[in-house]
Amino acid sequence: MIEETFIHSEPRDRLARGRLHKVMSALNKPAYWPAWQAVLLALFLCLAGGVIWYFPQQSWQTAVTAAAVLGLFFLGDIVILSLLPLRRISFCSWKAQFLALALPRTAAAAAVGFLAIWLPMNWAWVLLIAVQLAAAGLLFYGAHVEPARLRLTKLDIFSEHLPLGADLIRLLHISDLHIERLSRREDDVLAYLDQTQPDLILITGDYLNLSFNRDPEAYRQAGEFLSQLASPQGVYAVLGTPTVDLCEAIAPLFVDLPLTLLRDEWYEVCWSDGRRLTLLGLDCTHDIDLDARRLQTLVKSAPPSAPKLLLYHSPELMPGAAELDIDLFLCGHTHGGQVRLPVIGPLLTSSHLGRKYVMGHYRSGKTDLYVSTGVGLEGLSAPRVRFLAPPEITLVTIRPSAL
Repeated sequence: MIEETFIHSEPRDRLARGRLHKVMSALNKPAYWPAWQAVLLALFLCLAGGVIWYFPQQSWQTAVTAAAVLGLFFLGDIVILSLLPLRRISFCSWKAQFLALALPRTAAAAAVGFLAIWLPMNWAWVLLIAVQLAAAGLLFYGAHVEPARLRLTKLDIFSEHLPLGADLIRLLHISDLHIERLSRREDDVLAYLDQTQPDLILITGDYLNLSFNRDPEAYRQAGEFLSQLASPQGVYAVLGTPTVDLCEAIAPLFVDLPLTLLRDEWYEVCWSDGRRLTLLGLDCTHDIDLDARRLQTLVKSAPPSAPKLLLYHSPELMPGAAELDIDLFLCGHTHGGQVRLPVIGPLLTSSHLGRKYVMGHYRSGKTDLYVSTGVGLEGLSAPRVRFLAPPEITLVTIRPSAL
């Protein structure tokens, strides 16, 4: 039973007005082209990457050869991407991802061609092929290997609001499913659920992939998957980024499901032995000031004595959650960057706080935060790859604290 409901308007999404979203939308345009038009684009990029190879030897034959080499690697990329649906890893068309991958390939080929003005040609050819082969290898790993390896991460936290001697509370946290069609990852989620038998399941948004959130079959399959989630104390969820979880489309999905959708609401979970846990579920707008004020209102209305657990899609509210002494804050959104480089770390996080809370466990004051890397993959033109940010679900155990 929901204890308190707040009247709220449909959330705005500041991320949809940002540069990153606009760039991803622009690069996604080939997704709607016929295949021949995408092939023409590939040929144009081959020529663009190869033309600079004319200058080392003043030879158009050299330029055409370089363009042909680049074209062969473009073809390899298309094969790698086209195999993803067959392996049930991703179901997006290769055309949607091609431009985002082809532009850096073309730039790399042109850069090596520029260096060839000073390098011996044999070295230049070796360097061109080595760079393109390395990119192909990384694409294969990022598209076919890491996204298929869903891991179960375990986290123990301690709460002074849980009576000493009380039994543990075990929570399974799932975030960022981004369903296109049901994949191997959803199969693994159900297998882990059967293995861990948590007290309750918590989901922190982004149910459908941004490229599929108006797709009836993706909608149906998402409902099919969510209907299989069950635990003794129930399943609780919040919405994710508004542009992804279109409220008018996604919220009705939960009407006929055995799942409680918390929209600016709190819910008190009670055990027969006296344990209690207050869930705070908040819609996400990515407007930090607005959502922090809504969180304050929500916390004031909730019971003060039970451990408080915040479900919110993004880690952007961590400073406010720490000020309010919330025991545990579970979120996702960043995907851990989805693509991380050694030493450098994530290239992008889609968070207004940048790299401050990217993935994993953080603690500030009395508040524990866990940022999940999520289950699925970003949509639009974002390549369906992961690198050093494998998909995960998290088993959180809350223990009583003597302090």
